[in-house]
Amino acid sequence: MRPATAEARVSEPTSYDELWRAAMVAVDDGEFEPNANARATVFAKATAYARRSVALNPGDAEGHFHLARALGRTALSLGPRDRVKYGIEVREHALQALRVAPRHAGALHVMGVWNAEIMRLNGFTRAVAKTFLGGQIFNTASWPEAVRYMELAVQVEPDRLVHRLDMARIYRDLGRADDARAAYRAALNCANMDANDPRYRQQAGDELRRMR
Repeated sequence: MRPATAEARVSEPTSYDELWRAAMVAVDDGEFEPNANARATVFAKATAYARRSVALNPGDAEGHFHLARALGRTALSLGPRDRVKYGIEVREHALQALRVAPRHAGALHVMGVWNAEIMRLNGFTRAVAKTFLGGQIFNTASWPEAVRYMELAVQVEPDRLVHRLDMARIYRDLGRADDARAAYRAALNCANMDANDPRYRQQAGDELRRMR
């Protein structure tokens, strides 16, 4: 996740660090892009950069995390049935990042969201998801795992707004209203660290108000 103060754009990334950083910037730029075609183009670029970074250095966590993040953001911009097609690879690269760096907060966050998104699917789409993911992988998803991974992300990086925001959403969807409100308030109290934090803050405030 990119610091809010970062200004540089790498025009032609070639090294490992340049590539994963370029993927990070592209995902940040695409996340709130309102035009679907432009968003898809930016996410495709992010995914390509991240794949190249993993090819250059498959033993480091950052490339795998940013590939999981790029694929995950692509998936979240699609409808539920298209979304699940990305599930295997998102999970694979997030877990690979965690094998290398078990306390990688970004990869923990991805796994928290991965579990939550599977559990949020309706009955028909869950059947489709099981077909794409396979029973063994699909059955690993659960709300307790969503909570566990996201709570670990918060533990590692307690001041990162986006962890608190997605933690609140998981608690909300589980009916843990008091915990959700506390997590939303914690998100609102976080200082800006990442490029999209002002937008995340707006989302946290809007969602907290809807709970009252």
